[in-house]
Amino acid sequence: MYWVTPRHLAGDDGALAERIGDILVGLGWRMWPTSRHTLLYVSPDGLCGAEWILAAYPFELGGLPVAWQLSARSHSASVMTEWNAYFTTGVPYEALADLLVVLDARDAPNVGFEGPETVLTALGARGWIRDVDRPRTTASDPGFSSSVSLEMLPPLIQDADPRPGLVGWQAWAEPVLGAPYLWCASFSVSVPHDLVAAFASSLASPDPVPRRTLPESAEGRLTVVRRS
Repeated sequence: MYWVTPRHLAGDDGALAERIGDILVGLGWRMWPTSRHTLLYVSPDGLCGAEWILAAYPFELGGLPVAWQLSARSHSASVMTEWNAYFTTGVPYEALADLLVVLDARDAPNVGFEGPETVLTALGARGWIRDVDRPRTTASDPGFSSSVSLEMLPPLIQDADPRPGLVGWQAWAEPVLGAPYLWCASFSVSVPHDLVAAFASSLASPDPVPRRTLPESAEGRLTVVRRS
C-alpha cells in the first residue's frame, strides 16, 4: 500500500465503483441494477441519484469513458432532472465521496445561493493558482497538471436549462502536457457552486491517499509519503 500526494494525480486505484458504492450504501441510498447493466442509487428522499454507468458506455469526456453520473430533482415525482454531473474513470474517489456526503446533507440539492467565486476560493485555500488570463473562472494546481474551470459545456451534458451557450464547471488532470487525460469531470450549468466547491476542495487536499496501484501517466509527478 502506498500513501501518495497529490490527490488529483492519484487515480482511482481501480476501485471507483466499490468505494463510491460503499459510501452511498453507508448514507442509506437504495440501489438496484437496471436493464442497461448499470447500478442506480437513489437517496432516501428520492431527490438525488447516482448511477454507475460504465457498462452502458454512454459517452466520453476527454477521451475517457464516463463512469458515474450524479443528478438531482426538485421533487421526487419529477421525471426531469435539474442538473447532472459526470465523472470518468480515474477520478480520485475521495473527491467524489466528499461531494456525495455534502450533497446527501442538503435539503434542496437543486438550489444554491453561492456564486462561482466560492469554487475558486476553495481552491485558493488549498494553494491552487488562478489563471492569469482568466482569474475569475479558472484555477490550476501549482504543478499545472490539473485544472478546474468554468467552460462551455461539452456535448451530451444534460441540464434543465435548455439555453445554448451556457457554461458549467469542468475539471481534469493532464499529468503530462499533450498526453492523454488521467480523468475528467463535468458539471452541468445548474449544479450549485457550493457542491462543485466541495469536490474541488477535496480534490486539492494535501492529505495523502492510500493506493495499491499508481497511474503510469503520473509517474514522476506523485510523491510516495510512506508505504504500509
